[in-house]
Amino acid sequence: MTGVWTADLCLGGIVLVGASVQRLAGIGFALVAAPALVLFLGPSQGVLLSNAAAGAISVIGLADGWRRVRLRAMMPLVVAAACTVPAGAWVAARLPQQILLAGMGALVTAAVLLVIFGTRVPALRGSGGAVAAGAASGFMNSSAGVGGPAMSLYAVNADWPVREFVPNAQFYGVAVNALSLLVKGVPRLTVTAWLLVTAGLAGGAVAGRALGDRIPEPRARRIVLLLALAGGLTTLAKGLWELT
Repeated sequence: MTGVWTADLCLGGIVLVGASVQRLAGIGFALVAAPALVLFLGPSQGVLLSNAAAGAISVIGLADGWRRVRLRAMMPLVVAAACTVPAGAWVAARLPQQILLAGMGALVTAAVLLVIFGTRVPALRGSGGAVAAGAASGFMNSSAGVGGPAMSLYAVNADWPVREFVPNAQFYGVAVNALSLLVKGVPRLTVTAWLLVTAGLAGGAVAGRALGDRIPEPRARRIVLLLALAGGLTTLAKGLWELT
């Protein structure tokens, strides 16, 4: 019984940290929390819980900025993601756990490095870029729980200011995670685990907002990306270790 409580508390703690950084920086729940959840629950349930919790914290964040959502600009991203989410779910259901771990770690690590260096990709401009980013994001979100980096790279290449990016990223997070859960179902957790995860989301939303008044946004984003990079490298190392 003690072991079960400890496990549930760890899940709640991971979600608390992920929710805090997303409310602090506007992005980052899945980048920070998904690798830890996958290491803790395994690729299938870890990605599902990441999808569910990331969608929920995006709803909370969207409450502050829904008026700034650019629906016309977001539709190509969402439609493209809807087309590739089933493919990501199909691939994830058929690969061995160690390959999923290594693949997810590599995806997170590569995506974080691209975002850190603000990589400019001409193909990610205009409506074609939106479709490409949405398709990549939908596949990554469904298979590995991390669809945000593709959206971030699109925003960088489209020269979106932070004020516009954050609410649109929250809207996209709600949409793509809802699509992923619709295709794959919801995570299988105990009642206690669900209660602690919910408490982690609520506590993280409050803590992240409070910290946001004290930590400058550029510094907050650096913290998020460094945490995500550490998680990605750890997951990659575990997957490669299990493959040997």
